Amino acid sequence: MATVQDIVITHDVANLNTVATAHDVADYIVDKQVANTHSGIPAMKLQKLVYYAQAWSLVWDDKPLFNDRIEAWANGPVVTSLYESLYGQFMVVGVKGNPNVFTDIERDTIDSVLKYYGDKSSQWLTDLVRNEEPWIEARKGLMIGERGNHEISLAAMAEYYGSL
Repeated sequence: MATVQDIVITHDVANLNTVATAHDVADYIVDKQVANTHSGIPAMKLQKLVYYAQAWSLVWDDKPLFNDRIEAWANGPVVTSLYESLYGQFMVVGVKGNPNVFTDIERDTIDSVLKYYGDKSSQWLTDLVRNEEPWIEARKGLMIGERGNHEISLAAMAEYYGSL
């Protein structure tokens, strides 16, 4: 298992080598969820699933899935670039990404995240993540419900989820 320092170093190298984006992860998730449920996925839930895919990739695969910034918003982690492209959509049925960029290992990671978290509601996922250390630490100094854009670091995610 990688240490927090290894993750930071890996992330620096990954900036040069990672081709996937948060949109690619979201597209993969939406494709899987729509195939299973025959309906869209709430945008809020999609954000949480993308976050957990990133977190568990850091732990299981010792590298990030994507390089997009994750911020600690009032209702949980948000990838701002994904939020901006989905703005105004409550139910997401498609994302402009490439779900075919992933290795078998990366797909296994995302599939495992979907197997555990995929049937949970948006509110359940929001309540869960708002009780976890990476989000809590990134929100320090902000009141409940206050807007904020502090980053949830990869190191914080790797350390916390790696300890579970």
